Amino acid sequence: MILIVDMNFRRESMGYYEFVLPILYAVGDLDSVFVKHYSDITAEDFEKSTSVVLSGTPLKDNATLNEPEKFNWLGDCDIPALGICAGMQTIALAFGVGLEKCVGIGMTKIRTVSPNPLFSSTFGAYALHNYSLAAPKDFEILAESERCVEAVKLRKKNIFGVLFHPEVRNPEIIQRFVRKFGSTE
Repeated sequence: MILIVDMNFRRESMGYYEFVLPILYAVGDLDSVFVKHYSDITAEDFEKSTSVVLSGTPLKDNATLNEPEKFNWLGDCDIPALGICAGMQTIALAFGVGLEKCVGIGMTKIRTVSPNPLFSSTFGAYALHNYSLAAPKDFEILAESERCVEAVKLRKKNIFGVLFHPEVRNPEIIQRFVRKFGSTE
């Protein structure tokens, strides 16, 4: 079962329709799915999940960036996770990595710099972000754009982050994550 974490500042915000529902549509045929707001997650949610996807948020929604301690469960959790945009930024903060200003809006050329199971080569993706990772010490850099670190993997676990929005233009990346790391089918 896939847990999609709604990272928007409040439940049922407009961001839910823009950033969470497209993920649900991308993976809904691959496995059972349930959505929880980040403030409502419990230990029982992980017991029934095979993978976790943390959604993105609108540009001015920095709620999770101000509360990285609410994501300490990532350090204890053995379930694979994929953070999208604010999800990646929050994962970084939860593991002690800082953020730096790096604005990206619109189509962006992404270049793969390290082999990984989610994507390869150079491809176009939709960006909508204000920050990227500063020195990602415990993370392997998987992809970059001209200005930003665009994708990472935690070295010790199957925790991935992408700064771009695959739910907009590249849903196959989310599908590959679920098929490789969490689908029960």
